[in-house]
Formats: sequence, C-alpha cells, structure tokens
Amino acid sequence: MSTGFAITQYPDVKGVYKQLHDLIRQPIRSIKKNEMEKYLQEYFEKKCAKSKSMIAEASEYIPGGVQHNLAFNYPFPLVFTKASGAHLYDLDGNKYIDFLQAGGPTVLGSNPSNIRKKVVQLLETTGPVTGLFHEYELRLAEKIVEHMPSVQMFRMLGSGTEACMASIRVARLATKKKNIVKMGGAYHGWSDQLAYGLRLPGTRHFESHGIPKHVFKYTQEFYPNDLNALERTLKRNRWRGGTAAVILEPIGPESGTRPIDMDFNKGVRELCDKYGALMIFDEVVTAFRIGLSGAQGYYGVTPDLTVFGKVVAGGYPSAGGLGGKKEYMKYLSAGLQTGVKKALIGGTMAANPLSSAAGYYTLLEIEKQKACEKAGKAGDRITAGLQKLIKKYNLPFVAFNQGSICHLETVGTMLLEIDVKKFWKIKSTIKEAHTRKKAMEEMGAAYMAEGIVTLAGSRLYTSAADTDAVIDDALKRFERVFQKVEGV
Repeated sequence: MSTGFAITQYPDVKGVYKQLHDLIRQPIRSIKKNEMEKYLQEYFEKKCAKSKSMIAEASEYIPGGVQHNLAFNYPFPLVFTKASGAHLYDLDGNKYIDFLQAGGPTVLGSNPSNIRKKVVQLLETTGPVTGLFHEYELRLAEKIVEHMPSVQMFRMLGSGTEACMASIRVARLATKKKNIVKMGGAYHGWSDQLAYGLRLPGTRHFESHGIPKHVFKYTQEFYPNDLNALERTLKRNRWRGGTAAVILEPIGPESGTRPIDMDFNKGVRELCDKYGALMIFDEVVTAFRIGLSGAQGYYGVTPDLTVFGKVVAGGYPSAGGLGGKKEYMKYLSAGLQTGVKKALIGGTMAANPLSSAAGYYTLLEIEKQKACEKAGKAGDRITAGLQKLIKKYNLPFVAFNQGSICHLETVGTMLLEIDVKKFWKIKSTIKEAHTRKKAMEEMGAAYMAEGIVTLAGSRLYTSAADTDAVIDDALKRFERVFQKVEGV
C-alpha cells in the first residue's frame, strides 16, 4: 500500500543508541594500514592524477583548494565533471555511485533530463534572474502550500542558512521574546547566533570559531530526546526575556545521526504551546525527501514555521525558503511599502526564475514518480544489506536509516557524549572527536576508491534513481572495503 512516505519502518531508537554506545566503547576499527596505503597509491595517485593536479593549482587561488563543505578532502578533493541519475564521473573518467546526492536535494537523482529541459527553456526566454516577479515564484509557492500541512505562505530565500536566520527574526518579532533554544548537535546554517552546540550536544560555543561569545547570550541548547532538559531551559528563560522559538531538525540532529523517539516532536510541540514559544522545524533535508508533506506530515506535528532548502530548488542554486502561518509570515513581506514592521532579510538572487522553475517542476516530478517512496525503498535495501555485511564480518559498525536518509557509523564520531556539568572535559572530548574523524576520513577515502561517494564517510542519501541493481552493486563495493578493516 502506498503511504507517500519514504520511511516504511521507524528505526528502533533505543536499539540504535545501544549499538552506537557499544561502538564508541570499542577501539577504533579502520582500514588496515597496508590496505590504506594501497588505496592511496594505486587509486588516488595513479587513477586520479588529473584531479590531484587541478586541486594543486586551485590551492593557489582558493583557500584549501575547494569551496564546498561537502567535498571529501582526504587525501585530496576529486574533481567531478558529470552527474547523471545515480552516478558521478570525475575528471579522470572514473565512475562512482552517488550517495552524496549534493547533500540531499536530488531526490529524483542527479540532473534529470525533464527538469533540465524546462530550465533550458526558461534560460532561452527570461534568463536566470531579473530581480522582478516571475510566474514560477507563484507556482512553486502554491505547490509547497498544497503539500506542507503547516505552511499557508512561503517566501523563497537564497539558502537554508538564510531561512534559519529569517525564522528566528520572525519568531522574535511575533512573540516579542528574546531567547532561541535549539536541539544540541544540530546544524542550522552558519549564522552567528545558531552556530552553537554544533555536531556534539553540549559543545556550546567551542566549535564556533570567529564568533564572539557574547553573541550567544540568547541562544541555548538541549539534549536530543530530553524533554525535561528542554522544559528546564524554557522555565529558566521566563526570567531572561522569554523564549521566542525552539528550532530543531524533526528527525534528530545532523539529519537524524542522533535519531529521536517517535513521539518526541509532539512533546516539543506541547512545551512550545505551554511556554508561548514558536516551534520551528528545520526541514532543509526532510522536506520532500521524507515525503511530500515533509517530516511534519510523517510525525503528525504542526510547527509554526518551516525552514526549507535543498530540494526546494530541485538541486539548483538559491535553495532556501521559509514557510508558515499567515500571522507569522506577514513579517516577511517584501517591497518598498512603509509603516510595516518587517524582519530584515534580503537577497538579490532569491526566488530567481531559474531556481523557482526548477523547484516547481521537481516537485511535480516527485509527485508523478512517487520518488520519496522509491528513494525510501532504496534506503531500506542498502541499510539491510549493510547490516548483513556488518554481521558477516563481525564488525561493531552500525547501520540504520530514516527512509532515504541512511547512516553508516564506523567510529561514532558524532555520538560522543559531553556532560555540560563537567565543562573542563569538553576540550578533551572534542579532541577525541577529531581523532575519530581521521579514522572516518580513511573509511570515506576507501569508499571513494571503490567507487562510492558518501557524505563524510558516514551518511548516504538514496534517490529514486537507485535501482535494485545500483544498490546491489554498491553493496559489493562496501564489502570489499569491510574486508580490509582491521581485525577482519
């Protein structure tokens, strides 16, 4: 029976955490040193020579030689020249199975031809941007409002970061309160006030380099799955300017790397109502990937504001936006009218015709193909396959998924625990995280050498282009890597 959602079976959250904690307690199991050396020499040095040369040249002009946060940098970034469906191709002609999918937006697979044709038609008429209204802005907004339960109005912005910034400004205007509370470990873009408690809950400002500490005066975090901790913060804030909003990723921090209980969002909704705070869902990843109605449709929880990104522009640039109830969205009205108190936002390239058209036709195609469900089945297939391989080779690794968002934890870098009451241990925990990250980089490089592109070696996004044959091919490649792990 068709459900419309990518998730067919909700992960056993307690079971996943038990496995993850067991993983962290064990010594790190990475690629054998001699096997890693073979990958570096026989694949990267010999088969990726053109990429290495171009990145060396780029390093003279671009800091670090690469400009994308999702680029895999070990031993050096590869240069990709073609993306099509489930595959990527690099400058040297090597072919890869693409589980990065640009960080999640390409639910249909990369560069679908029917979307591309519509974009080309637009470029031949209007061009990519005019700075003025275009019909596709309306069509995209109508489509989003049609599917997302809480969204009555939508305003497109340039990125998910911008949308998160806009959401907290709207919340403060609407509630006349000051504090913003986020789920620790979540990423809500790189704006100053939300660059707090990144990756690991409890890290507070320790990873927020270049940002003065006083900026976080009105920002707090709470631990995932801990409603009591959230309520304590909301109570305390009543005497510190009140709480304007609670912002969270509805499947858990870092796209569900720390999964949350099925009823957790409902508990947050109740607490927001109790303390007069807006509830903001960051659906940058989950909107139109978990389902056409997003995570809010799946969980049956109605946020006040919804942050969009990624797929909202169909994999094209300027992928961001904010949606919500009319009473809150009025603070985002644009134009030159006076006498209206509005949130300060902007963006010359936001809602450009190209991105609006790409987003609109992408949503139409996701509807037509039932792409969320297809991508979810691919996610189920690869997760089940990885779990069998983990058992076959007696590895401590952990594989689980929320539909087409799949996790393969081999070192548990982002699952380390920080006790905020023992703040003097935070630096040592972060140091351990960096050590584990190095092992994760080696695993990711091994995957790459076997023709698999992942997000940081620990996350995979499946798409509607991932047929059973593609998934089965990928599992054979993963098995070759697992055979080279220490202790196997």
